Amino acid sequence: MRRVVISQSMYFPWVGMLEQIRLADEFIHYDDVQFSKGSFSNRVQVKLPGGMSWMTVPLRDHRLGQTIDEVRLQPSEAWRGRHLALLEQSFDGAPHAADALELAASVIGGDHDTLADLARSSMLALCRYFGLDGATRFTDSRDFNIGGSGSARVLGLVKAVNGTDYITGHGAKNYLDHQIFEAEGISVSYMDYQRTPYPQSHGAFTPYVSGLDLVANCGRSGLATITSRTRDWKEFLNEPS
Repeated sequence: MRRVVISQSMYFPWVGMLEQIRLADEFIHYDDVQFSKGSFSNRVQVKLPGGMSWMTVPLRDHRLGQTIDEVRLQPSEAWRGRHLALLEQSFDGAPHAADALELAASVIGGDHDTLADLARSSMLALCRYFGLDGATRFTDSRDFNIGGSGSARVLGLVKAVNGTDYITGHGAKNYLDHQIFEAEGISVSYMDYQRTPYPQSHGAFTPYVSGLDLVANCGRSGLATITSRTRDWKEFLNEPS
C-alpha cells in the first residue's frame, strides 16, 4: 500500500495535520490552487492566558483569484515581531518553550516571499522536529504537470505517485467523487483524528491550536501524541452527522 496525502500548505498547522503527515508515504503540497480568505494557509490559533487568539500573516497586494503560491507576504518586520511576541506569551512557563520559540523564529525570520513558501517551511520545520520527515516524501503539485481541477486532478496526482490509498481530511466529504477513485482501484480513507490530550497551559485542553504548542509543552516526546487512524470513506460517509 502506498498512502498519499494532498493538502494546501498551512501556517504552523494543528496536530491533526501532523497526524495526516505521519500516515503518508507521499505528501503533496497543493499550493497552485486559489487562496481562500479565512483558510489556514496564513493563520492559526494560539492559546493565551485570556483565551484563544488568531495569529494571522498579513498579505501584500492580494487579488481575488490568486493561487496560494502567487500570494505575497507583507515585507514589514512588524507582523513577525507580533507573532513571536504572541508565542512568547502563549508559551510562558512551558517546559520546552525555548524549542518552540527557536523553531518559530527560524521560520518567521526566514527569507520567504510567498505565502506558500512560508507555510510550507513552517510545516516542514514541525515535521523535522518530531522526526516525521524520514518516512514521508514531500513533493509539489506543480511538479507533475497535471491539469484540471477537483476530484479528477486529485486522482491524477495520486496516480502520478503510484498511490493506492488516498487519505484526506473531513472537508473532502462535501466535494470528493469517491467513485472515480474506486474505479481506478484506489481506496479513499478519511482521517479519524485522535485529538490526544497533552499537558497544556491556559485552561482546558484544546487540540485546535498550532503544533508549536505541542513542541512547547512536550518537546520531542510529543511525537507520542501524534497518533493516526483512518476510516474507509463508505464507513465515514454513512455515520450520523
